[in-house]
Amino acid sequence: MRALKVTVLVLLGLVVVVVGIGAFLPKDFRVERSIEIDAAPEVVFDQVNSLQSWSAWSPWIARDASIKNEFSGPEAGVGATVTWTSEESGDGTQTITVSERPTRIEMKLDFGEMGQPNADWMFVPSGDGVLVTWGLSGTAAGPLGGYFAKMMDGWVGADYEDGLARLKQVAESVPGAE
Repeated sequence: MRALKVTVLVLLGLVVVVVGIGAFLPKDFRVERSIEIDAAPEVVFDQVNSLQSWSAWSPWIARDASIKNEFSGPEAGVGATVTWTSEESGDGTQTITVSERPTRIEMKLDFGEMGQPNADWMFVPSGDGVLVTWGLSGTAAGPLGGYFAKMMDGWVGADYEDGLARLKQVAESVPGAE
């Protein structure tokens, strides 16, 4: 009986320490990846600015056949919205909030209780093509938010790299891309 009490007290102590440390960790996060694409900035911009075009290069759609998208608002630009449901990837909404052709796009994401981060895209002319940067930023919620913020790059970074590589293939194959 005494060993059980000691075990319970040790476990409670560990929980207090973990939550206590997590409360003091920064909860803000930023994930960012870039790629050079040999296409005109307008060509790449248009692939991102139309959420319906994402089906050709999205890393999540490529690996999750259960994703169902519903589009609303304009076909492209500010107000364009996609709401998705998925057995594997969860549910969410993404809305374009800023669209400045061909240099910048900003989006608001809503994953319900999982958070409401912001995504951003920058398109900077580079040589004969464009340097594309895809970013995600936000604040992780809850007592363990500091830990989640620290892990966000590992969770999202590889998906962004895959998506940018797919976007590169699509944009470079568009007739007259250069």
